[in-house]
Amino acid sequence: MKHYLLSIYQPDSDTPPPPEFLEPIMRDVEAVNAELRAAGAWVFAGGLHPSSTATVAKLQGNEVLTTDGPYIEGKEHLGGFTVIQATDLDAALEWGAKLARATTLPIEVRPLQDGSCG
Repeated sequence: MKHYLLSIYQPDSDTPPPPEFLEPIMRDVEAVNAELRAAGAWVFAGGLHPSSTATVAKLQGNEVLTTDGPYIEGKEHLGGFTVIQATDLDAALEWGAKLARATTLPIEVRPLQDGSCG
């Protein structure tokens, strides 16, 4: 089986959504995670703090410079991710669609290179 990264993109904001908005979404996400686990497809998942908490390390000449904030300024940022295993891209896209329904956010489905996971 191949591994796929399901990336969750969310609007850029330091203010989290109110609990009455976020709680049903998180409940739906956990239901998808439970389904992934039951199917043997779940490998790993994680949520990220706001992009404002990022630090970028960048090689410039022989020095590595670190700067605060995201590498790319944008209206959306990577808010979380799930690594799954699936038989093919079509199966991975089905999981991506379920996650998109649960999060109400765009999900990028991308294969990992062979040997990248485990």
